[in-house]
Amino acid sequence: MAQILSGKEVAAAITENTRQKADAMRAAGRPAHLRVIRVGDKKSDLAYEKGIRKRSEAAGVDLSVDALPEDATFEDVKRAIERANADWRVKGVLLFLPLPKALDEKKLVNFIAPEKDLDGATDISMLGVYKGTGAGFPPCTPEAVVRILDYYGIEISGKDVVIVGRSLVVGKPLAQMLIARNATVTTCHTKTVDLAKKTAGADILISAAGHRGTIRAEHVREGQVVIDVGINFDDTGKMTGDVEYEEVKNIVSAITPVPGGVGSVTNAVLLAHICEGKVR
Repeated sequence: MAQILSGKEVAAAITENTRQKADAMRAAGRPAHLRVIRVGDKKSDLAYEKGIRKRSEAAGVDLSVDALPEDATFEDVKRAIERANADWRVKGVLLFLPLPKALDEKKLVNFIAPEKDLDGATDISMLGVYKGTGAGFPPCTPEAVVRILDYYGIEISGKDVVIVGRSLVVGKPLAQMLIARNATVTTCHTKTVDLAKKTAGADILISAAGHRGTIRAEHVREGQVVIDVGINFDDTGKMTGDVEYEEVKNIVSAITPVPGGVGSVTNAVLLAHICEGKVR
């Protein structure tokens, strides 16, 4: 039976560390403050906002929300971002995505000041990942993967890592972050020939394909560490990952569950960035 790499345990440790730093910042007269910018009232956004508020309270981080109407213009959203950039109290900005289709999301995201871009969404932040410039932050989900590995003492340096998924949000930045830690990284995707042969050869297998059933018993071997980044839903509405958990858990040495794995850590990392950040 595989060791269960609980994201909730990792998230709790990160949140406690964030709270200690946030308390110190508050005592120094510069409280940690997150500004959320939300356009419209989508149920998913409101649910996410509620979750962020709860996690912010646990981490000792102040939260303010700039709620714009569904018909907000490009200039409306730009001004909201610029207000947050200019507000010395705000240490981090989170623009809820996706934006309504009428808005140019890519342009608007890049108005966020890199030092306040908590989720590594701007081009400058992404450049920081690829060139190691230290500008901005890495995206939270790839960083969550690395933090899970570190928390459980899983060596990265010198290991063969296979990532299934090549998105700009997870797969590509994660590959760069692991290479920076001296891993040998292979990136696979939907066009990869003989995926099972490649994944079974990995010391650490990370699936970020976004498709249920991507990783099954034939894709893994004994001794592997499997990190499941996927968030999918089965026919009953139950949340699942990319990995067929019941097939794989008795083969590999360690695995993250879904839910309760990488997703739990991602949100803790977002708040940690406020207290580890560039704005003081």
